[in-house]
Amino acid sequence: MAGGSGRRFGGPKQFEPLGSCRVVDHSLAAAAVVSAGVVLVAPPGTHAEGARHVVAGGDTRSASVRSGLAVVPAEAAVVVVHDAARPLATTNLFERTIAAVRDGADGAVPAVAITDSLRRRGGGPVDRDGLVAVQTPQAFRAEVLRSAHVSEPDATDDSALVEAAGGTIRLVPGERWNLKITDPEDLAVAAALLATRS
Repeated sequence: MAGGSGRRFGGPKQFEPLGSCRVVDHSLAAAAVVSAGVVLVAPPGTHAEGARHVVAGGDTRSASVRSGLAVVPAEAAVVVVHDAARPLATTNLFERTIAAVRDGADGAVPAVAITDSLRRRGGGPVDRDGLVAVQTPQAFRAEVLRSAHVSEPDATDDSALVEAAGGTIRLVPGERWNLKITDPEDLAVAAALLATRS
């Protein structure tokens, strides 16, 4: 998923340089290792080495996912949805989510513990013990994900749609360094983390 405008970043963050390539290229490379084919949902005219298809997104995230699903082969058993703005997700993380689906879950979502204290904007603390932060890549049984999108609903992520449709979602251990690039400072952090892998 690389169709966002990057409003908070100040431009399309997924095409910013990160190390020797663009942010999106890191996500494509990780996805390509574990899949039979990669569909990139991105603005028209986007060049993406390693993607089997590049399709234009919709007005919402969910509409963009549906654009991508439309070109996923019918015989695909598992579909993984990943934010291009999470360039540090490892192939191991992709494999964990896929394995959970192959093990019987309708969907699998990486999750990490929340370490900060939480408060409501209107006042009052929030008990973080029952909460986690979720990430992508999120993996799904293909027919379950397609079914969840039939009525063209919208949600912040596909696990919410699958769960709303009655599907089971399994949490798998996420990766703390699998940060989502939202502002320029995040890009600097990602570059520093990437340098430690080299």
